[in-house]
Amino acid sequence: MQPTATVLVYSDNASTREQVRTAAGRRPAADLPPVEYIECATMPAVLKQLDRGGVDACVLDGEATPIGGMGLCRQIKDEIFNSPPVLLLMGRPQDAWLATWSRAESAVTLPVDPVDFPEALASLLRTRLAVEA
Repeated sequence: MQPTATVLVYSDNASTREQVRTAAGRRPAADLPPVEYIECATMPAVLKQLDRGGVDACVLDGEATPIGGMGLCRQIKDEIFNSPPVLLLMGRPQDAWLATWSRAESAVTLPVDPVDFPEALASLLRTRLAVEA
């Protein structure tokens, strides 16, 4: 069986989660293994999945409510040992400083762009999978 990469997608909006899955597809880059998505609509669900382990990257919606992805990212970086890299979805390019504050490894703006998003996700997965190898 071929290995897979696991990507956790957090958003309270089902349409945003679908945009992420559709933009990245089953394989965001030819040199990466297929991706399995874990969808979470709440912060407790995200933390539960991360506690289980096995997540290679997180995509967090900075516009989610009541807990935004930026604050959640900072919490993950503070509380989860060897936390997976985070790709933050931002509402506006002007929010890039907040992505830096949150300690996200990468950020893109909403709506999810079908070119920029898979490239950003692939970069995070390459780094994470190379470290784990």
